[in-house]
Amino acid sequence: MDDQPSPVPLPATASGTAPDAPWPLRVLSENLKKYFERAPEAWIEGQLIEFKVIRGNAWMTLRDLDEDYSLPVTAWRNVASTLEGAVEQGSRVVACVRPSFYTKTGRLNMIASAMRPVGIGDLLARVEKLRRTLEAEGLTSAARKRPLPVLPHLIGLVTGKNSDALKDVMRNAHLRWPEARFEVREVAVQGANAPAEVMAAVAELDAHPEVDVIIIARGGGALEEVVLPFSDEALVRAVAATRTPVVSAIGHEADRPVLDDVADVRASTPTDAAKRVVPDATLEREAISAARMRLASGVERLVLQESQSLQALRTRPVMAQPERLVDERAQDLERWRGRARTSLSGRLDREHDAVGHLRARVRSLSPQKTLDRGYAVVQHEGEVVRHAGRVAVGDRLDILVAAGRVGATVTDTTDPADAADHTDITSTTTTTTEETA
Repeated sequence: MDDQPSPVPLPATASGTAPDAPWPLRVLSENLKKYFERAPEAWIEGQLIEFKVIRGNAWMTLRDLDEDYSLPVTAWRNVASTLEGAVEQGSRVVACVRPSFYTKTGRLNMIASAMRPVGIGDLLARVEKLRRTLEAEGLTSAARKRPLPVLPHLIGLVTGKNSDALKDVMRNAHLRWPEARFEVREVAVQGANAPAEVMAAVAELDAHPEVDVIIIARGGGALEEVVLPFSDEALVRAVAATRTPVVSAIGHEADRPVLDDVADVRASTPTDAAKRVVPDATLEREAISAARMRLASGVERLVLQESQSLQALRTRPVMAQPERLVDERAQDLERWRGRARTSLSGRLDREHDAVGHLRARVRSLSPQKTLDRGYAVVQHEGEVVRHAGRVAVGDRLDILVAAGRVGATVTDTTDPADAADHTDITSTTTTTTEETA
């Protein structure tokens, strides 16, 4: 028997493959199957866009609630039997799935070991939790609410295609303000695609330079159709981040999606939104007419008051005889001049008397007055003699009297200490007099 060549060993890993050392297709398929089967089970949430039961097994397609992602899901007979009447196409469900790879066709499939619909109570609980979260972040605060423009140039409207909400908003807006202009974006307002389409339309209108306000409107419907799409977290955060004021007009008064809390204005219905966004032209005309009447009445009243004031001024005596005012002021001026003269004359007389008194006092203190009363000034060698001890017998004295001078010679002196025993100085003093001119 001829020796046959031994088979070439296959690469152990995918990184070891090469053009001259490839894997057979079955090896890759088997390795992929092993890889996926090692993945643990996971609970996922989505919407059933396809649901068929064939021979007791359920064949489904589950789509993501936000993105356009989908996966095939299969529930075998034991699980599918529990789903009858509980879920249907369009249901929102949570499922426990494990990946399964079919090697013959290379198809990846999710095998569901459990599935149940998401109840409306669970969904509303999530909505309330989101509402509390946004409230804690301050996104629902009244301080963030922006006022609506008095008269918007262009109104952005996001609503369903050819919907009653679209007709209600436009009809009521044009009834109130015929010149109202709209920039409409028709989108899905229910289902899995609604939040993403509404969010894209809002972003587009928010970037429009002429849009002054955006209305998001939807008519009434089932709770899960009205509340849930417009309580999507990504949508409400996008609305909170807009620069343009947003009016939420979703469903009826009883409906309360989270979008109502973050919008700048909540309207109870689409009709109410139209009334809030544009003024009523009829009421505005009436207000303008009333304002004009008040203005005209005010002007007439002011003119009448000023005319009466002017007439009162014209009837005053001073206006009838204008010179009278000048005469009165001239008389006042003359009186003031007389008072000034009298005051000045009295002051001059008093000051003249004061000067006379001062002159008399000065004269009474003059040395000449003293000489006139009989006193004399005795001088010796040019100095006034104030003490008898400063002259001696025989000294020549010069005596100044009131009228003239007298020369004298000292014949005797008396010390002041001996004045008590010497009572008559002149009787013991001999003087020689000379009259001088």
